Amino acid sequence: MTTLPFDTQNIRWNKIEGIDHLAYHILAVDEAKRIVDILFKFDANAKIVLHRHKADYITLVLQGELRIYRPNGTLKEIRPVGSYVTGSADGEPHTEGGGEQDVIAFFSNRNVQNVVYEILDESLNTIATFGIAEFKALLDAQVPQPTTIVS
Repeated sequence: MTTLPFDTQNIRWNKIEGIDHLAYHILAVDEAKRIVDILFKFDANAKIVLHRHKADYITLVLQGELRIYRPNGTLKEIRPVGSYVTGSADGEPHTEGGGEQDVIAFFSNRNVQNVVYEILDESLNTIATFGIAEFKALLDAQVPQPTTIVS
């Protein structure tokens, strides 16, 4: 089902080499509170890399429907626009992606110890990790958002 588009005219999307079908915009990295907030855009009819969440998280789907797949590729869950879901660290490895349109979702990673995401190979071996340090570096390299207009 196609949903109304989320206005991204002031969002500057970024890519990570080697992770296809995904764009991101980091909103905040709070090292003291152990929080990493990110907007993700998942391509329609595509899946991102197999991964596992290593921190508690909250998601809010802002556009489209987020599809979650088990490691074997079978569809596990569809989260329609407006879905607000909380999850715990160390859940089942999975891939995810868009339905018939690109999906935009807000992810708030909480209680981050070191690692936010483990990137896995098909045998569920960890091949890369993204933690607070990596997201802080990505945030620092990101082109700043337009500033708030005050009149």
